Amino acid sequence: MHEIAKKIDNKIFHTVGQIADQLGRECYAVGGYVRDLFLDRKSKDIDFVTVGSGIEIAQSLASALGKGAYLSVFQNFGTAQVKYRSLELEFVGARRESYRRESRKPIVEDGTLDDDISRRDFTINAMAISVNESSFGQLIDKFGGIEDLERGLIRTPLDPDITFSDDPLRMMRAIRFATQLNFTIVPETFEAITRNATRISIISKERVMDELMKIMASPKPSIGWVLLNRCGLLKLIFPEFAAMRGVEVVNGRGHKDNFFHTLEVLDNVALKSDNVWLRWAALLHDIAKPATKRWDDNLGWTFHNHNFVGAKMIPRIFRNMKFPLNEKMKYVQKMVELHMRPIALVEEEVTDSAVRRLLFDAGDDIEDLMTLCEADITSKNQEKVRRFLDNFLIVRQKLVEIEEKDRIRNFQPPIMGEEIMELFGLAPCREVGLIKEHIKNAILDGEIPNEREPAYALMLQKAAEMGLTPIK
Repeated sequence: MHEIAKKIDNKIFHTVGQIADQLGRECYAVGGYVRDLFLDRKSKDIDFVTVGSGIEIAQSLASALGKGAYLSVFQNFGTAQVKYRSLELEFVGARRESYRRESRKPIVEDGTLDDDISRRDFTINAMAISVNESSFGQLIDKFGGIEDLERGLIRTPLDPDITFSDDPLRMMRAIRFATQLNFTIVPETFEAITRNATRISIISKERVMDELMKIMASPKPSIGWVLLNRCGLLKLIFPEFAAMRGVEVVNGRGHKDNFFHTLEVLDNVALKSDNVWLRWAALLHDIAKPATKRWDDNLGWTFHNHNFVGAKMIPRIFRNMKFPLNEKMKYVQKMVELHMRPIALVEEEVTDSAVRRLLFDAGDDIEDLMTLCEADITSKNQEKVRRFLDNFLIVRQKLVEIEEKDRIRNFQPPIMGEEIMELFGLAPCREVGLIKEHIKNAILDGEIPNEREPAYALMLQKAAEMGLTPIK
């Protein structure tokens, strides 16, 4: 048995092949699953193409597999899906496509296997493996996909200008695959992306976001962002980030290129965490630097309050890019706003009060914040890097000590507003907020422990100063 046939020598492929033979159809596993077989990457999604009705094969397969097989038919698209255990099997009839310039939705007609393979985006995704019994495991590789896999290349099967103009999402997919696989986009294909970049305007932001999320989940996300910048797509899909590129010089003094600094921080975070939203926080942590950049004759280049301005930019960026406006956005916003705080602690004396306030503001996200801040140390001066990281260890140790002693992380105040209102006969008002804030600050500054009895005594003292007396 041929090596590739051994890789698909299991019940599913043989059952699909037998059903295809019974119906007198050619049937092939195609696309990403075939690519991943050669890359030894695990995949639970398998696409099948048959010359004829894919729906008929899916229906027969669901019946043959019996209990545990779930069939979904999409009649309008001529496709069907069978979910079986951990697998998702997609079936479609071979087709050829043509496009109108104003839409990426193709006009679809029945076609041959050659038609179907030729319409695919890249050579590495344009391979097929027969599952029919007489040719089981036979590889169809019309465009040299195996060779491109071996050489680590991304190229289109046909004219790249037509490929990208017809479906501009393929430009994003090219960059995503190059990032995920650490492959090179061949020059003629990359140049076609550059020529057709403005065609991305017909793609929904949700589709673009999906590709960006896959880039961000890759081992080294910076690869994708550099390519997006080089081909001109970045300024079209994420102008705020594109604006960070470049260095301005005044009186012979330039600032660092914030675009490449950000990508270094992003890759540093990616080495430590798979949390894609922490990676987005890394990408966005300095997003307000272009807006806050100022030249000061005494200080040189400054970016005052870029963390606060950046945090305010996050909701608009998330809205524009169709990202979720939920706790994920609030998490990124918090990371951007707080990312300077641990660095300030490193540069100054690490006081208990400052650590308590950092714990209070960061809550359960303190570990992620520290990961981001350590990743943000990108100086080429290794002595400086070592000194900062050593100081971060001191901050981390202090965080543990303060949390164990004072239980500050996500603490609930020992005295609630309702109790203050009831005790002094108050409706919700400014005075209630002032008393609560006074108690919180006293705890964070270490003036009283985070306990009810001292907090209650402080409440009575503050209320008396404000001319309030208990009504009972």
